[in-house]
Amino acid sequence: MKRVAIVGGGISGLAAAFTLEEQRRTGSAEYTLYESTARLGGVIRSERIDGCVVEAGPDSFITEKPWAADLCRALGLGDQLIGSNDADRKTYILTDSRLVAMPDGLMFMVPTKILSTALSPLFSWKTKLRIAREFFNPPRAAEADESVASFVMRHYGAEMVDRLADPLLSGVYGGEAANLSVRAVLLRFAEMERTHGSLGRGMLSTRKERQTDANLPAPSLFTSLKDGMQQLVEATVSRLDRASLRTNTPVQVIRPEGGGWIVSALKSDQFDAVVLAVPTHAAAQLLSICDPQLAAELSAIQYTSSITVGFGYDAAVRRSLPPGFGFLVPRSEGKRLLAATFVHSKFPYRAPEDRALLRCAFAGSNAESVWQFSDDEIVGMVRDELRQILSLRADPLFARVYKWKSAMAQYGVGHLDRLDRIERLLQKFPGLALAGNGYRGIGIPDCIRSGREAAERVLNL
Repeated sequence: MKRVAIVGGGISGLAAAFTLEEQRRTGSAEYTLYESTARLGGVIRSERIDGCVVEAGPDSFITEKPWAADLCRALGLGDQLIGSNDADRKTYILTDSRLVAMPDGLMFMVPTKILSTALSPLFSWKTKLRIAREFFNPPRAAEADESVASFVMRHYGAEMVDRLADPLLSGVYGGEAANLSVRAVLLRFAEMERTHGSLGRGMLSTRKERQTDANLPAPSLFTSLKDGMQQLVEATVSRLDRASLRTNTPVQVIRPEGGGWIVSALKSDQFDAVVLAVPTHAAAQLLSICDPQLAAELSAIQYTSSITVGFGYDAAVRRSLPPGFGFLVPRSEGKRLLAATFVHSKFPYRAPEDRALLRCAFAGSNAESVWQFSDDEIVGMVRDELRQILSLRADPLFARVYKWKSAMAQYGVGHLDRLDRIERLLQKFPGLALAGNGYRGIGIPDCIRSGREAAERVLNL
């Protein structure tokens, strides 16, 4: 029987444990999961407050990536999956201190409808002309990786970086477009440039290829769970062997020995394999003695922090808010807030009809700039900026602040090359696998995929 240690009880570690649980029940494997804190699930946490479902961490996952929904169905949660209210989807960009709706036909940050873009006040005429010319760009194969900012600037100019690329990516990665790798973050855009030249033409071609039966409704952009994302954690944990789960048990050392691994936590134990499902800086610390070079590559992957603030308001505020999913704030606007989501509009089952539920976010350098302040002070800052942006002066019925230190991996320029080096170094340790958001995807579906693949890797030794 193969014995496997899993270090880390976030969704990546839980997905690895779920995969190994299937083998444990057949008697072919057993596992021990070590989590340093008192709770499992990492940044996935939901609270029910005043009839509202408030997400402390991620509120959903991208529908087109199947791994999260597949796990939900395997756990018996298929009937709990809900889609975003895309018929009401409208996102605003704070531009010159006023909210401007993103134009129709904008696919992520790529304009596909020239007339709609031309009529939008979001861009200057100089940028609109660049967008029109971009449709005639010839195919181009980039010789090396570059930042998202550099890539988008070549296609559309600096205004597109400031007003769309940077705020959109800040919401997902908590970083800045100038520091993120286009190949690691927007690989399909790099491929579109190589095959089509124009991102606009490439996006239209992709959409045409993906078109399904016109009588079938298009899938929603985002998927969540009726009672919050914590349903996923609770359902996964309920399917695991309780005796195999060790919370409040930080791992101090792991080391290869005798063809296996010694894992030292409250006591030392021997395993055939180890899955490290922790942030890369934590993995680096654990591996620093057995392979300094591997540890150095892992520690070079940077992380940023995030803060989310949930507010509940009454029906009058709900009626006063603009229709849509919320707004993004470019850094050039000089605000601390990066985004606000009107959760009651984005998803069903999140708030009663007489409640407005807002989710406000800080990330990256914006989060660090307010980290030292108390929760009450942060709530005051957010309320002040909501007053400036939305003219929202009403007192909230409740407010909650959630802080996540060094939780969001940053895929810098050259990230994929670094991952190739890490893979080569791992070949020396066939019983070691890595999982988490520091590698090939930061969202919940990618974390689940990485956890399950890590478990399969060590099972197939």
